[in-house]
Amino acid sequence: MSATPEAVELARLAAAAGLAKKATDPVAFDVSERLAITDVFLILTASNERQVGAVIDGVEEALLAIGRKPVRREGSRENRWVLLDYLDIVVHVQHHEERVLYALEKLWKDCPAIDLGDLDVMDERR
Repeated sequence: MSATPEAVELARLAAAAGLAKKATDPVAFDVSERLAITDVFLILTASNERQVGAVIDGVEEALLAIGRKPVRREGSRENRWVLLDYLDIVVHVQHHEERVLYALEKLWKDCPAIDLGDLDVMDERR
């Protein structure tokens, strides 16, 4: 079993929204074979705590525009690593230092990477 097409499209939309808020290094993994709770992990990097918050806000706004709300949001108090759980995708926005320290790419390297395609930066007025 692999990630659903809807989950992949949500990951692409979330990645584009994050990039519009100056996130960097978007990476997505199909974790559906390893985890029963979600299909896709999307990881984005931000350079400081304020930017982590802006990226999270951008992702939430973009997905809310298509009727999707996270069922859980964790880590927003410190804004070093914030997780948005949309059930079929989980968005991780990490401060650069946390991204290096926790190295989620190494942890999930056995899972197939998802091609996020040519991400068009979303119009920030959306």
